[in-house]
Amino acid sequence: METAAPARTAEISRKTNETDIYVKLTIDGTGESRLDIPVGFMVHMLTTFAKHGLFDLEIRAAGDLEVDQHHLVEDLGIVLGQCFAKALGEKRGIRRIGSCLFPMDETLARAAVDLSGRPFLVFEGALSGMPLVSGTASFQTDTAEDFWQGFAVNAGCALHLDVLRGRSDHHRLEALFKAAARSLRDACEIDPRAASVIPSTKGVLA
Repeated sequence: METAAPARTAEISRKTNETDIYVKLTIDGTGESRLDIPVGFMVHMLTTFAKHGLFDLEIRAAGDLEVDQHHLVEDLGIVLGQCFAKALGEKRGIRRIGSCLFPMDETLARAAVDLSGRPFLVFEGALSGMPLVSGTASFQTDTAEDFWQGFAVNAGCALHLDVLRGRSDHHRLEALFKAAARSLRDACEIDPRAASVIPSTKGVLA
């Protein structure tokens, strides 16, 4: 009788003088998300991230929005990255590399990730720098790079995110989150041909 593989999950709380964040991640999920984040656009981005990555996500977050959105958005990336690192453990059997070219209407975004243990971010989002505004809500688009920087450093991955073309900042960002999710989904997937192997000539991915 085969033994079921251990669930690749992680649960992390992080509280500072600026933010209070809880994240629970299941890598081998169904794309379900329960998000309590006081920045509507990040709810939208992380909902679509979970759906396209088939990750299950539970997030509760609060922060000093009276200052601006930077601390909260960056710290969301930090804790989510920590959850990926914890859930993947020694990364035995993973494909390690993932990439995606994601079209969204007029926008074309590209993501590539290597779960190498060596953090590096390249972010070429081609964003206008103008906030996205809807009624009394808004999103500081410049914080998206801060989110992915926090994620890459704490997940221990090399992550390249590029918008190749596009008009709408909303579409640019959404396509990037979807491309990143698809790339991470592929990189985290267990390779049936090497399910017991750490995919590195070094023998470790740390």
